[in-house]
Amino acid sequence: MTNEQLIAHLTSAYPDANVKQGTQYPEITVSHDKAHALMVHLKSDASLAFDYLVCESGVDYPAFIQVVYHLESTTHRHFIVVKANTENRETAKLDTVSDIWPTAEFHECEIYDLLGVTFNNHPGLRRYFLDDTWGHPLRKDFKDDIHVVER
Repeated sequence: MTNEQLIAHLTSAYPDANVKQGTQYPEITVSHDKAHALMVHLKSDASLAFDYLVCESGVDYPAFIQVVYHLESTTHRHFIVVKANTENRETAKLDTVSDIWPTAEFHECEIYDLLGVTFNNHPGLRRYFLDDTWGHPLRKDFKDDIHVVER
């Protein structure tokens, strides 16, 4: 599918989502409660077949944390960016996508460690880099009194 065809397909399938052409790939932004179902559809629909999670990362905004997924279809050679917003920053939660793409297990542990997003139903969510005495250093409100790191 071309980018235009992907946008048309997703706009009709998800009228509540924000679908647009990004700087390079089509982008779709969904709420936390619709993200997992969208991801299942993106992988299982044969015309889409997004079988490869290229990257999963997080972005801190004042009202929520956004998890960004870069997906590729190795069959059809097309790409998409999916953005899922948590309900809020204080109890930032999303459903894991490690049941869809196993490599997400590692990405989600990193996002949990550095931004504090909890991934529901994750098989082994834990901190990889920091111990529990740290906060979440990629959050914009992070303060480190010992090392004097402030954002």
